[in-house]
Amino acid sequence: MSREFRIVPILLLGSVLTTVVGAVGWSVFAANDAPDGPLPIVWDKAACSTCSMHVGEPGFAAQLVDGTGRCQAFDDPGCLFVHLADHALPATRVWFHHRSEERWIPADAVAFVEVTPSPMGFGLAAVDTGTPGAIDFAAANERCLRRAGRAGGR
Repeated sequence: MSREFRIVPILLLGSVLTTVVGAVGWSVFAANDAPDGPLPIVWDKAACSTCSMHVGEPGFAAQLVDGTGRCQAFDDPGCLFVHLADHALPATRVWFHHRSEERWIPADAVAFVEVTPSPMGFGLAAVDTGTPGAIDFAAANERCLRRAGRAGGR
């Protein structure tokens, strides 16, 4: 067997290893470069990551950053809850746009009030924890999954 035929497998192995190491490095870099807060949304241009409708009503918008560092937008809190139930990749950060104020609320400080109508008919809008009559994150999640036909979490 000639020397060229022995070098080719070594070069292929080196190429594969370089690709794998690069992919792993990029994943670590992307996760560390994830935004600390919600990104600006171009209203009526950004598409919901669950239903693909335009994100056009700030009072119902939501965002999450997944495990790869990718930020995703949603047009209704219910779409975000459905996304969380349908995807194995966990969210590392989650925000909901306040119902009537120009600000975002992190998931650990959010509650939800009933509203009609809402973009996708889930009937919830985000407010601050402690708002009278509001339900917490877990109750809102269960309500939205039940409405989407995923009672029990899936």
